[in-house]
Amino acid sequence: MNNFLFDTHSHLDLVKDFDNVVSEIEQKKIYTIAVTNLPVLYKKMLHRINSKYIKPALGFHPELVGQYQKYISDMWAYLPEAKYIGEVGIDLKVSKTSGVIQTHFFEELIYRCNHLGGKILTIHSRGSADEVVKIIGDGFNGSFILHWYSGSTKTLERAVENGAYFSINYSMINSVSGQKLILRIPNDRLLIESDTPFVVVQNKVFDTLLVDEIVKGLANLKGIAYADMLTILCANFRKAIS
Repeated sequence: MNNFLFDTHSHLDLVKDFDNVVSEIEQKKIYTIAVTNLPVLYKKMLHRINSKYIKPALGFHPELVGQYQKYISDMWAYLPEAKYIGEVGIDLKVSKTSGVIQTHFFEELIYRCNHLGGKILTIHSRGSADEVVKIIGDGFNGSFILHWYSGSTKTLERAVENGAYFSINYSMINSVSGQKLILRIPNDRLLIESDTPFVVVQNKVFDTLLVDEIVKGLANLKGIAYADMLTILCANFRKAIS
């Protein structure tokens, strides 16, 4: 397979012009992990999407775990069939009041994913990177991607030792704090994401169709030619989803 573009974290079901965006993703052959925020939304995405390039992910956003506990049983019911899992994780910044529930849910999720094996997780860790990395541990039976990582460099280094990948978005590329973290991530652990529609650039949503801009930004930041950076990223993506 030649080099290609991809997006490891896109909230495609929240995009306004859904049908046209899906059509363009397919035309441009952008391999996309379409994360969801609740198990019921994952089921809806399965019915909406039939594409070689777009893979729906079974998700339960940490900000929603406390409010929608009634869907936890659905999460466990759908888990065996789902290869891609996300968005999942813990949020102790925006949703600190439900932190205990979130943590128990995430611990159970990691336990079940370890037992099933072969899952690919895209993980939210805002204000909770230490907790998330500790729960995953050093022998995860699958692949895990830390989405829009914003924790400490010490925790980043521990995550690298434990096999983590890191998905980089446009906001990270263009912030001082994001750049500092990116420079600490080994090249063989880098991936890219749009996080559409939650990344906004000049009052316009940054979507999957623009992920090439992240490749350019990473190449510039790392001092690597664009073609070489894309080759590295594609190799990482193949390994992460294999």
